[in-house]
Amino acid sequence: MTHTATVALVGDRSPHVVSHTRIPLLLDALAARDRLVLDAYWISSEDAEAEGAVRGFDAVWVLPGSPYRSEAGVLAAVRTAREEGIPFLGTCGGFQHALLEYARDVCGLTGAAHAENDPDAEEPLIEPLACSLVGHEAAVTVAPGSLAASVIGAARTVERYFCAYGPARHLDTLRAHGLRFSGHDEDGQVRMAELPGHPFFLASLFQPELAGDGSHPHPMVRALARAAVEHAAARQTRPA
Repeated sequence: MTHTATVALVGDRSPHVVSHTRIPLLLDALAARDRLVLDAYWISSEDAEAEGAVRGFDAVWVLPGSPYRSEAGVLAAVRTAREEGIPFLGTCGGFQHALLEYARDVCGLTGAAHAENDPDAEEPLIEPLACSLVGHEAAVTVAPGSLAASVIGAARTVERYFCAYGPARHLDTLRAHGLRFSGHDEDGQVRMAELPGHPFFLASLFQPELAGDGSHPHPMVRALARAAVEHAAARQTRPA
């Protein structure tokens, strides 16, 4: 049986962003291998500024490609998904902005900033990595009992990166307000985050879009698709 759901792909689509070019391959593979059909709509960061831009979708995926043309639009999409229980995946820039939204809107850290967007910020939440991860592969240790562990199915995974920024400050505050950091690199640096109690809210600094050749979607991508289908089924059974 084929299952269908809608997904908002939030980001500034570009043929020069490798992860963006992988999306059609991943969608085709999900349909062919898993019978999970995602009706995907690209929403630019600027369009995401509109009230309710991602409301009504069965999943929201904030893709790499920062700096986005509109930081506000991306943060609005993250907030809608978080507050309304819409399955969410944030990868690379999506991970960074998921943490930024949580810091501002949940933790009250209104001055939290992304150094790529605000290089003069006094204490950026997201700042340049000591060693750029552009084009690198690295191991990630996954916390037992986490959503990440259930999705990835292993305590350790090797993933591909294409980023030069990562989380730096205020992580204890985010943790104290309910965000769980469920993946770390070999130096203990945060590489995955999730939100317990949410139907599906997962983010990674690495890019699961880049796994393999695109013909076998990464477990995180497959998990988002399954969560979207479950969300669609639940919407269809709700009374009008």
